[in-house]
Amino acid sequence: MKSVKVYSTPTCPYCTMAKDFLKEHNISFEEVDVSENQKAAEEMVKKSGQTGVPVIEIDGEIVLGFDEDRLRNLLNIK
Repeated sequence: MKSVKVYSTPTCPYCTMAKDFLKEHNISFEEVDVSENQKAAEEMVKKSGQTGVPVIEIDGEIVLGFDEDRLRNLLNIK
């Protein structure tokens, strides 16, 4: 199973779409609320170079935003 981490905020619609997509496909993920966790926000920026959310990390690969095609590819979802 792949390691999936979603950096998000509670008010971000694209974050909700990404998390719903992962749940729909039974993909387990760790959710990190960067609006509440400054250290995690800094970690996200260091990994992605971005301050916007969602940032999704899949086995070390970074996906910026809700990029469904890239998520399908990295997670082997048909």
